[in-house]
Amino acid sequence: MQNNPTQDEIALQRYKIISPILSAMEENADKGKIGYLKCEALTQAAISRKTLANWLKKYAEKGFDGLKYKSTSVKPRRLIPGELVKEAILLRLEVPSRSIPQIIDILESEGKVQPGLLKRSTLQDRLREEGYSKAQMKLYQKPGAAARRFARCERNDLWQADVKFGPYLKINGEPKQVFFIGFIDDATRYIVHGEFYTSHDQAAVEDCLRKAILKEGVPQRLFFDNGSEFRNKWMERACAKLNIKLIYTAPYSPESKGKIERFNRTLDSFINEAELKRSTSLMEFNNLFRVWLLECYHSKEHSGINNTPETAYKSSRAPLRFLPAETVADAFLHLEQRKVDKSGCISFQNKKYEAGIIYIGRTVDVVYDPADTSVLTVEDKHFNTSFKIKELVIGAHSGPRPKLPDYMTQTEPLTSRLLDAKQKSYDKRQLSAKRAISYEQINSAFNKENHTNGGERDV
Repeated sequence: MQNNPTQDEIALQRYKIISPILSAMEENADKGKIGYLKCEALTQAAISRKTLANWLKKYAEKGFDGLKYKSTSVKPRRLIPGELVKEAILLRLEVPSRSIPQIIDILESEGKVQPGLLKRSTLQDRLREEGYSKAQMKLYQKPGAAARRFARCERNDLWQADVKFGPYLKINGEPKQVFFIGFIDDATRYIVHGEFYTSHDQAAVEDCLRKAILKEGVPQRLFFDNGSEFRNKWMERACAKLNIKLIYTAPYSPESKGKIERFNRTLDSFINEAELKRSTSLMEFNNLFRVWLLECYHSKEHSGINNTPETAYKSSRAPLRFLPAETVADAFLHLEQRKVDKSGCISFQNKKYEAGIIYIGRTVDVVYDPADTSVLTVEDKHFNTSFKIKELVIGAHSGPRPKLPDYMTQTEPLTSRLLDAKQKSYDKRQLSAKRAISYEQINSAFNKENHTNGGERDV
């Protein structure tokens, strides 16, 4: 039998769910990010808004102890014998999805309690008090206790990345929020590249990663959270092309990316100082960041490595892995999916491109360079093919229909396979009927009866 989850274990699981929200609140993030994190918590933990608000309120009032489960009911403890509660817990452990009425029905069928004596609400309260309600079972059966600390030994073995919601800058006279995207080397705490952007979508992450790779080479691994800007088909393709192992954190585990999270908190000191400069352009703000990064972070001793990040990174024995420019360029091509229509074409940026008639109805990956969309590359995993296509030119007259491959060409049938198959079924059915009823036996029995009666029949 499994051990009952302790109050601390339940509180820890609740804390893991609300910790991203608490971190955002500590950073004084805008309401948009906090609202986004709350929606993610509601979806992934399958809890109500009221429950989430209650956990945040309890944590704000009493800290970690406020997240511990406290039963308000004392009657169930006196109404249900301890042995009966143990039996109910065993039934719940056998099949965690068993409902309370099913558990009661089993106990009554086995004669362990009289029918009608055990009430649904009473047993439900007692199981919740013991830590075996359905919600509690889902909560503490999910993998993941607090993450153990780890650190890679050499540079470029692992890069972590994250997005930090930055301040509002007055750009062209209008306030606009900026976002910091940074890649940190796990072993040395060195920021291989970091920059502020006016968005935090895939394109911004792509630009930051490209600059980091061009400056410092290709890492062995990349470590991201599950945000859509990191977890997408483009990232999978780019890492596969560059031979980078792609790793994502478990849900509700911000502590596993502790190094970049810690740097983001350090970055607050720069933001506080930079706001005094009242920058009027993103370029000016990023220039201030580069000065601060070199003078106030890279050249200062880090307590986690007992060295400066710059010295630790540049004195590492691990060689930098640079790839040919064309390989990097190919990996950073954009990727979108399109469905081939019944004419064998795809629509891309309000233009038609001919993919081929054999791809009709199939969804293919379209790889392209945003600077030049006159030629696209189509990648199809089903056929394991890759080929280039051009924009379809529509003239005054319709062009010839594309020729079908030989294996798709209709052949002239020699017979009807359907009717042949049905004829076999019919013959088999008739043979079975003949074996079951013999008309010769019926006639023989009829003649024998007439002979016995002297050849006379009643009319």
